[in-house]
Amino acid sequence: MQINTDEISKELKKQVKSYSSRLDFSEVGAVKQIGDGIAQVVGLKSAMSGELLEFSNGTQGMAMNLNEDSIGVVVMGPDEGIKEGDPVKLTGEMTKVPVGDVLQGRVINALGEPVDDKGKIQTDIYRNIESPAPSVIMRSEVNKPLQTGIKAIDTLVPIGKGQRELIIGDRETGKTAIGIDAIINQKGKNVNCVYVAIGQKISTVARIINVLNETGAMEYTTVVLASAADSAALQYISPYAGCAIAEDWMERGKDVLIVYDDLSKHATAYRAISLLLHRPPGREAYPGDVFYLHSRLLERAACMSGEYGGGTLTALPIVETQEGDISAYIPTNIISITDGQIYLEADLFHNGIRPAINPGLSVSRVGGTAQIPAIKEMSGPLRIEFAQYNELAAFSQFGSDLNEDTINRLNYGESIMEVLKQPQYKPVAIEDQVLILYALSNKYMSDINIRHIRTFEKDLISHVNSNHSDIIRELSETGKLTEELEEKISSAISEVKKQHDYS
Repeated sequence: MQINTDEISKELKKQVKSYSSRLDFSEVGAVKQIGDGIAQVVGLKSAMSGELLEFSNGTQGMAMNLNEDSIGVVVMGPDEGIKEGDPVKLTGEMTKVPVGDVLQGRVINALGEPVDDKGKIQTDIYRNIESPAPSVIMRSEVNKPLQTGIKAIDTLVPIGKGQRELIIGDRETGKTAIGIDAIINQKGKNVNCVYVAIGQKISTVARIINVLNETGAMEYTTVVLASAADSAALQYISPYAGCAIAEDWMERGKDVLIVYDDLSKHATAYRAISLLLHRPPGREAYPGDVFYLHSRLLERAACMSGEYGGGTLTALPIVETQEGDISAYIPTNIISITDGQIYLEADLFHNGIRPAINPGLSVSRVGGTAQIPAIKEMSGPLRIEFAQYNELAAFSQFGSDLNEDTINRLNYGESIMEVLKQPQYKPVAIEDQVLILYALSNKYMSDINIRHIRTFEKDLISHVNSNHSDIIRELSETGKLTEELEEKISSAISEVKKQHDYS
């Protein structure tokens, strides 16, 4: 056997060069107490609030309470295998998640780990889950519409890109459906979507992911899942993780929509952590900083000015009420942070009015600035007529002999109510909405039987899309109703009414 001395000397020289005498110091403490997902750690004097710590079994934790003699650490995962006296190491890093286009179409947990059996997420770009909200100087006016495809919202409670619009109502009133409809409607509109499921049943989230896959919306959507089976710590950090993913796209000049489903469960998870950390409870046993919990999250939604990329992040937080009580602690907190709310009423839902949006209690503080001119022109009078109908409907129950004007107003109000009904996961394009609203506001539906209004809508949309594509093209390009265009729409409506009997 021949020994090649040149190769051996080369390898030795390489090893000598790469040798470093620099010592690697890391501060190590010890677990004093562990239980219920909370560890009390001693000996880590230089730990920062929110810093990641590493336990001896590889599990990570986040420093939450910095006391004089110990640190309260929230364990990110199961606490089995961690016992008193175990060493705990500082990592010098805050909680981070992977970001970037590789996350489109993926389902991840709150730590950014994939849970969809599609393999590892291949990226080197990570971002802290907590970051300061953009300043006033960095923002610009919210004036671009974000269409949800839901007629009642795009008409009466419009949402702009960069807005925070709360979806609020009792359980099982269709809150999640509105968020999912809004995501489905972004198909082909170059809007990235993030859906954050907090404290939901895994079966519920699986059903939602199935709907997103069937409609092709999963291609541009990232799902962040912290299910009811996950620890309170993961439920607590999940919306911040989702926001960090969305912010990365926003800072690159893209439009992003994020749905937090829901922040009631998020607040409950934070309350559990706070009580276990022995923080003093306040109203409804929530800790004193529960307002800051949500304000620092929702303030990160913004419409950035051109100098800062011009991206937008639109937030749709969902909050569950008990027995319709919107004056409870968490609902009032979030109402005061957001730019309006969509209130869903259980009574309307049970009466078959879906989406069950109450137009009296729902409001958008951005308003008409986030609507295309054609919708803006028709939605103002429509809202007033609808409000008058609701008042008249309440009074007409007591009177039998109503004059002709009142009967006409009631009939028109019923037509509005019927037009605003819409099946789940079937968003309507904004151009098609203009056609329906034009027919409604110009009283073309006055001689149509209430039962046939939905059929008329379908026939009108189908007829115009097939035979008058120039109307759709002009509406999508300008968004305005000119006299010439109004004449074309009127003649198209007349053609449909001649071809079918809606009496």
